[in-house]
Amino acid sequence: MGIFSELASSAHAISEEQLRKDYGKLFNEPEIIHLGLKMFMDTLIFTDKRMVMVDLEGSRIEYRSIFYKSISRLSIETSGAFNPNAELRIWTTGEGEPSFVREFDKSVDVYEVQKVLVYYALR
Repeated sequence: MGIFSELASSAHAISEEQLRKDYGKLFNEPEIIHLGLKMFMDTLIFTDKRMVMVDLEGSRIEYRSIFYKSISRLSIETSGAFNPNAELRIWTTGEGEPSFVREFDKSVDVYEVQKVLVYYALR
């Protein structure tokens, strides 16, 4: 698992088998699923090509993909005394505002999420 080992231990990891069962329609055949994290009602999936956020909105589900090659910058904000959640912001090429903003509770190490994204964005 390498780059994903720390991240997998910091939140509820989901097996590749379960991810393929639940979200198989989202992935192309050669796409490799490396890790899935369940955070409350949302799921974050890392493949060899992209990050997929599964966001439950009532009875609707939004599937949002960010291809690593389109990431132009990202930032993390750690938790503090007045806000216990950490935050990740991702900008994609050509956008002035973040394309993706996500808060993480203490079960997810935002530094490890950032490491994974940088690992793939630099490839």
